[in-house]
Amino acid sequence: MAVLDVAGLSIGYERQGSGPPLVLLHGAMCDRRVWRAEAEDLARDLEVVAWDAPGHGESSDPPEDFGLEDHARCLAGLLSALGTGPAHVVGHSWGGGLALQLAAAHPDAVASLVLVGAYAGWAGSLPPGDVAQRLAFALDAAERLAGGFDLWSTPGLWSEGVDPDRVAELDAMAAGLRPVGMRVMAQGFARADLRDALPGIVVPTLLLYGDADERAPRAVAEGLHAALPCSTLAIVPGLTHELVLEAPQLFTTAVRAFLGGQRVC
Repeated sequence: MAVLDVAGLSIGYERQGSGPPLVLLHGAMCDRRVWRAEAEDLARDLEVVAWDAPGHGESSDPPEDFGLEDHARCLAGLLSALGTGPAHVVGHSWGGGLALQLAAAHPDAVASLVLVGAYAGWAGSLPPGDVAQRLAFALDAAERLAGGFDLWSTPGLWSEGVDPDRVAELDAMAAGLRPVGMRVMAQGFARADLRDALPGIVVPTLLLYGDADERAPRAVAEGLHAALPCSTLAIVPGLTHELVLEAPQLFTTAVRAFLGGQRVC
């Protein structure tokens, strides 16, 4: 665990292993620790960096108007300070949208993308009514954090097949969530619409989705696949939005196979 000052914020991150650089971007309601097991596995042959987004984990709180583009600028600053060069970037859910924003705005920072249950921003992938509903839920949840927030109350997040030990880890992370982090993440993602930027993202991209994902359903996956010129879409039977937690070995195997067999775009 280390901390760097980037663009006026303190950013927490972990760095382990050696080899080609791989960056892990967490989704909402968690922090870098959600990747603990997968980071340890992938660090056997990669240099793995997992960050805490501003307002999460060991990172300091951002201003309330901090958008997805600000997160990407902050992430690009961190990677520049670490000297990773173009990195393979893995993002889950909100982290997938951040990975796309990073690739669009800071293309020199990205060698390839692995997007798990990702969106082109909520506004770029979901109907307006769904965006409003998700934003309202997140803002209400942020207000309820002081009294304890039940992750299982999030609609369509996961199945009961998730390893109970991983659920306990997530509960511990949820206990440390901060209202500003949840608000900023949700408000910025509700505004974000990356559809116009997608055709210009020309790095090799793996889109990995569960066929039982209610949060980022197949239509979202197919929309990204159609718009990203160098993408491969993999739909995994029986898995949900928390695909990584439900099938960690499948995830790490898919990442290694993708990195080992990339085509030139």
